[in-house]
Amino acid sequence: MEPLVSIAPPTPAPAAISVAMLPTALAQPRLAPVEPPGSPCRFCGTPLDVTFVNLGTSPLCQDHVRPHRFNQAEAFYPLHARVCRNCFLVQLDEFASSTEIFQNDYAYFSSYSASWLRHARLYTDMAVQRFELTAHSRVVEVASNDGYLLQYFVAQGVPVLGIEPAANVAAYAEAKGIPTLVRFFGRDTARYVAATTGQADLLLGNNVLAHVPDINDFVAGMQILLKPEGVITMEFPHLLRLMAGNQFDTIYHEHFSYLSFYTVERIFAHHGLTLFDVEELPTHGGSLRIYARHAAHSARPVSARVAELRTRELALGVTDLAYYSAFAAQAMETKRKLLDFLIAAKRAGKTVVGYGAPGKGNTLLNYCGIRTDFIDYTVDLSPHKQGNFLPGTRIPICHPDLIRQTRPDYLLILPWNLREEIMDQMQDIRAWGGQFVVPIPEVQVYA
Repeated sequence: MEPLVSIAPPTPAPAAISVAMLPTALAQPRLAPVEPPGSPCRFCGTPLDVTFVNLGTSPLCQDHVRPHRFNQAEAFYPLHARVCRNCFLVQLDEFASSTEIFQNDYAYFSSYSASWLRHARLYTDMAVQRFELTAHSRVVEVASNDGYLLQYFVAQGVPVLGIEPAANVAAYAEAKGIPTLVRFFGRDTARYVAATTGQADLLLGNNVLAHVPDINDFVAGMQILLKPEGVITMEFPHLLRLMAGNQFDTIYHEHFSYLSFYTVERIFAHHGLTLFDVEELPTHGGSLRIYARHAAHSARPVSARVAELRTRELALGVTDLAYYSAFAAQAMETKRKLLDFLIAAKRAGKTVVGYGAPGKGNTLLNYCGIRTDFIDYTVDLSPHKQGNFLPGTRIPICHPDLIRQTRPDYLLILPWNLREEIMDQMQDIRAWGGQFVVPIPEVQVYA
């Protein structure tokens, strides 16, 4: 029988080509391009030349694409995090200004997470009792968003002031009866507030310390606005939990800094503030809540938890650059595993949709190159996001009711830190055999 495919006789090997026979431009050896170093460290000014992780490029994660802009190009910025070899602050360069990020119809509203509201209420109860706050006290929250937290102080009769740069978000707080100053926070705003309304007994900020490009101006502003005997509390994702949990998706342009307790303590001490207590929280994949006071106000002694966490971080190696070197490889492996899962699901004819439109989800999807070829759409409870498209990937953001109409096989939970809340809210997908997929720290499927 004749073969189905004819095979041509082998081609004679070409004659050897010497370097002298090549054009000059081709003959020269070419070295791999070396990336330029980042900007100086935003805390200590040391040149940044050590990579923590390079996640390619991505648009601003809360700059959702509106339908009328769908056919317009987006700006993509590098997501290259570096670690300072002096103070060990992990950070991104400032490619987009704070004004671009937070004052152009900002899309994040804190009040759409029931678990976050519960966290805020419990914090308020604790603070009122621990710091003996009354109608004669003053609570100031920096980055107060839509009044999600200050509303609980108001309910207990404690005077408040919110400071929030996003005017569209601040308007919702004002509608709740929460006085809100629409400004970025730093030395100038601190002096203005101190002169017009007085200093704060309690000055707080949740998930804002990582969001400020000029961290020295920000912390110095807190020192100015705080009463001599006042207290600061700040909550922010803990760098050590980010690394242990492979949470590379929490790196995005709105987060300029990624903070260990060791580095935060150095920053606050530089501005005359002492950290006298610290708590480790489960929120956002693992956060710290630090308690600060003026260094001169020794009436609040430093708790044993401060020394314990500092010692634990040092033992793990936070002051050794080798500690940070393995993180990039972990991120790449997670990318491969997620793509393996999605490719296998699509080849098996399965449908996959997303839940949520968080900043971390946009980093994950853009880094992995996941678009509507893998995920049909995503959903979000916030009406401020519905009807738009995710940045970069252009995945449509819909109302959660669409899931019950289309009955997907898999629901990819993008805000994985809210996994339990979302799985409880969407538990009826199990009725048609739908399953939940959590991508971080690695792909896990829950029936």
